[in-house]
Amino acid sequence: MYTLEKRGSIFFLTLTGGDEEHRLNPSLIASIRSALCEVRQQSTRGSVLITTASGKFFSNGFDLAWAQAAGSTAAAKDRVSHMVRLFKPVVADLMSLPMPTIAAVTGHAAAAGMILAMSHDYVLMRSDRGVLYMSELDIGMTFPDYFTAMMRSKIGSAAARRNVMMKAMKLRAAEAVAMGIVDSAYDSGDATVDAAVRLGEELASRKWDGQVYGEIRKSMHPELCGILGLADKLVIIASSKL
Repeated sequence: MYTLEKRGSIFFLTLTGGDEEHRLNPSLIASIRSALCEVRQQSTRGSVLITTASGKFFSNGFDLAWAQAAGSTAAAKDRVSHMVRLFKPVVADLMSLPMPTIAAVTGHAAAAGMILAMSHDYVLMRSDRGVLYMSELDIGMTFPDYFTAMMRSKIGSAAARRNVMMKAMKLRAAEAVAMGIVDSAYDSGDATVDAAVRLGEELASRKWDGQVYGEIRKSMHPELCGILGLADKLVIIASSKL
């Protein structure tokens, strides 16, 4: 379901296997949380996380087939609500991780899969294949509060937010870059990952203190972090620069 490896200062979390849609069911959500816990425990000054995925999809969102397999409509809704609750701590983990984070989006990222990508500090995307897509309007589902807060926090233009949330636009990489959702786009999946590695190496070379980095991130997104239950705090690391 995932692999986690460390090369120098960079952790690589790769979603793998299954039907390659990497749908976020309770099992995959738990696996991602476990990987992020391991990354946090092993982090050192200058660590960086790169998250990517194998195959055609980065993540196609919540596992609606698993929800529907419950049988009744009520039971299916309960399962969706369960996934919404389980996924919230994953977003909180990423928003509080003590290191820079980069999503290398090498395939489609829809709904919760798009939120997973946006939970990173930097989003890089391939331009030859794949879209970003918040599908909730099309499937008849409102946005969880932390989804809405993420989009308010990370999509600066009101018009862009309208197109993403109230028009359910499927965004190719160039459109997502123009909207400020994606930082940069590349010709292929391999080029996207290579660019993420270059960025990761640049960030790692700064040797920032992870606790300071994570607290500054939280202070940038007060509404989102409030909904996620992440309180910010003042951190002062003694150094020769003070």
